[in-house]
Amino acid sequence: MTKREWIWCLAYSGLLAGLTTLPYLVAYSVQGQAWRYTGFVFGVEDGNSYIAKMLSGSYGAWLFQTPYTAEHQAGVVAFLPYLLLGRLAAGAGLHEQLVAIFHLFRILATPLAVLAAYRFIGHFVQDLGWRRWATVLATVGGGLGWLLVLLGKDTWLGSLPLDLYSPESFGFLAFYGLPHLVLARALLLFGLTAYLESPADSRRGWLAGGVLLTLGLVQPLAVVSAYAVIAAHLVLTTLMNWRRHEWTVVKGWLRSAGQAVLVSSPIVIYTVVAFSRDPYLRAWSAQNRILSPHPAHYLAAYGLMLVPGVIGGWKVLRRNGPETWLPAAWVIVLPLLAYAPYNLQRRLPEGAWVALVTLAAVGLGGRVAGRPRRRWAGLALLAVAAPSTLLLLAGGVTTALRPAQPVFRPAAEVAAFEWLRDEASPGSVVLAAYETSNAFPAWAPIRVVAGHGPESAGLERLLPQVQAFYTPGESEQSRRAFLAAHDVGFVFFGPRERALAGSGSADLGFLDRVYQAQGYEIYAVPAP
Repeated sequence: MTKREWIWCLAYSGLLAGLTTLPYLVAYSVQGQAWRYTGFVFGVEDGNSYIAKMLSGSYGAWLFQTPYTAEHQAGVVAFLPYLLLGRLAAGAGLHEQLVAIFHLFRILATPLAVLAAYRFIGHFVQDLGWRRWATVLATVGGGLGWLLVLLGKDTWLGSLPLDLYSPESFGFLAFYGLPHLVLARALLLFGLTAYLESPADSRRGWLAGGVLLTLGLVQPLAVVSAYAVIAAHLVLTTLMNWRRHEWTVVKGWLRSAGQAVLVSSPIVIYTVVAFSRDPYLRAWSAQNRILSPHPAHYLAAYGLMLVPGVIGGWKVLRRNGPETWLPAAWVIVLPLLAYAPYNLQRRLPEGAWVALVTLAAVGLGGRVAGRPRRRWAGLALLAVAAPSTLLLLAGGVTTALRPAQPVFRPAAEVAAFEWLRDEASPGSVVLAAYETSNAFPAWAPIRVVAGHGPESAGLERLLPQVQAFYTPGESEQSRRAFLAAHDVGFVFFGPRERALAGSGSADLGFLDRVYQAQGYEIYAVPAP
């Protein structure tokens, strides 16, 4: 890369980081005495869980143990970036510190991912203008989700458009608020780039493995996606060289793939073993279902790039060698990844959008890159791919300007959270309504019975039991049994819990009230 290219990547990264930070700054300016800001403008339930992970790190945790269940956990190597970053926060204003560190992580990861995308694309696209075009699309481009919203089809075929909720399918949502996915995308592309360079330098195969090993500490499933892409590339390389009998070429790529897999596989093996043997992790995995929508949604998402992408794929397969075939192999295997028989299937096409826009740049560029029609076609594709991103940004600013749950929390509720943070022992179990329980661990190092879709083991069974506990007609004996079964130390009672009770009180006289202020109460469970 030339100095000019470095400057462009850094300047574009700064612009992207600034645009995606604006809604958060607006939200901070809006919070006041009545409301406290969670730190997020979308995906608040997961956002609270990330802050909770950082909070556990600030209290010394090295292994991940979710605060969203009362079940026993052995701990697992997962979400390591959040645990490590949490150690940078301490003292007063802990929640605000953690949110600031979270977004600093996002901002600092942005240029890394932009550079990774630019370098990956640069392996296949020679013209600087088309490299930039592809990099912009790879990071902020979307599909036709905005058009479905405009037509009133935002839940078409039972799902939101992919560009409005799936960071793996495109990428912008990760830059907008999911820093571990930004870092994962960067490591995935850096690892595949090193793999592509390995036939010319055998050390690059080992480097690819080291990068993918690091990726496994950030997002283990993305390593599986990388393996699938490498395997698809090997199959394509073998088929393309079958008639030529150029087995030396195939052996070189097999050696590089073996090096990459050998170095990175320990983290994949560890994760598979941990999730198959640990009872809590098995329960979490069973209810963590992230399935792909109807195939028509992928056509709406990627249809803009299909024609130039097919042209680009035809070009590279006809004219070049294995070192340029990887994007074509990635796009070919995309449907298999998106609909693999796996409960996290929608996550498997991670990064495939980058491969598709790379092929589209090849299709529109090449030796005719200067032709006005191609340039205008590129600008038109950018214009049509931008509205979904603009819609997400505008939605974030609108949400930030109107304080309401779940993006903001009542200040009185947060005061109760912080009181318990100072009074209870870390790891104490608190019973509260689901919505309250989701936010609670982001403000206090406690555990809750049920507060997060995937991470609260047995959620479907627990939610009716929690509601029954707060129902006035429930017997004291069954309530005591429920508290004992989940080792509950405190019971929270606020507006959400009052709504479950259906009255002003849940008849908790058998507990010791230890906190009462502004409509919020906390009860301690007496020792048996």
